Amino acid sequence: MIPKRAKKKKSKYFAIKTEYDGIMFDSKLEAARYKVLKERQDKHEISDLEVQIDFPCAITVDGKEKHICKYIADFKYKDYHGDWVIEDTKGVITQVFSLKKKLVEALYPGVKINIVKDPRI
Repeated sequence: MIPKRAKKKKSKYFAIKTEYDGIMFDSKLEAARYKVLKERQDKHEISDLEVQIDFPCAITVDGKEKHICKYIADFKYKDYHGDWVIEDTKGVITQVFSLKKKLVEALYPGVKINIVKDPRI
């Protein structure tokens, strides 16, 4: 009997995983945005660039913490004013993403998630 090869699972929205700078990104768009942000950091336009930042979403019910979901932002960095910026690259904005975005912004006061559709911006 010949073993079957595991099929590569295709992305629902045809995103292609892409490696850049030793980091694996979920899409070419995300990798392209990282490249732009990295160049901006090298020019000292931004600082403290981070990738794949976890935002656990939980609420307290009857004194117990109830886990709802986890949102992973693509990028976090400080702009030229020193303010933190949270970004997510999206080719398709799904209902699940929209709901998680609202939830994170409600649970983390002061956090605003910016959606990037064009990596050059």
